[in-house]
Amino acid sequence: MTWLSIIIAGIITYLMRMTMIALVSKDMLGNKIKAVLEYVPSAVFPAIIFPAVFINDYGNFIEIDDPKIFGALVAIIVGYFSRNIIATILAGLISYWFLIFVIFS
Repeated sequence: MTWLSIIIAGIITYLMRMTMIALVSKDMLGNKIKAVLEYVPSAVFPAIIFPAVFINDYGNFIEIDDPKIFGALVAIIVGYFSRNIIATILAGLISYWFLIFVIFS
C-alpha cells in the first residue's frame, strides 16, 4: 500500500509539472509574469541551501565554528568575484574538505 501511494503521488506530481512545461507557451505569459518568474531561482536557492549549511541532523542550529559555515563563506566570496558556478562549487567543497580532513581532524 505504501509503494502504491508513493507511485501514485509521483505520477500526479509528474503530470502537474509536465502540463505547465508542455502546455504553457512563452507567448501566453505576459511581460510582468515573465519578469516575476525570473526571480524564482534566486528565491528558491537560499531556501534549499540555508538548512543544509546552518541546521544539523537533529533540527538544531549548528555552532559558529562548524566547517560548513566557513566553506559556505568561501563559496560566497568566490561566487561573487568569479561569477562562475563551477568555480564556486569547487571552492566551497575544497575548502570544506580541507577544514574537515586537515584542520579539524
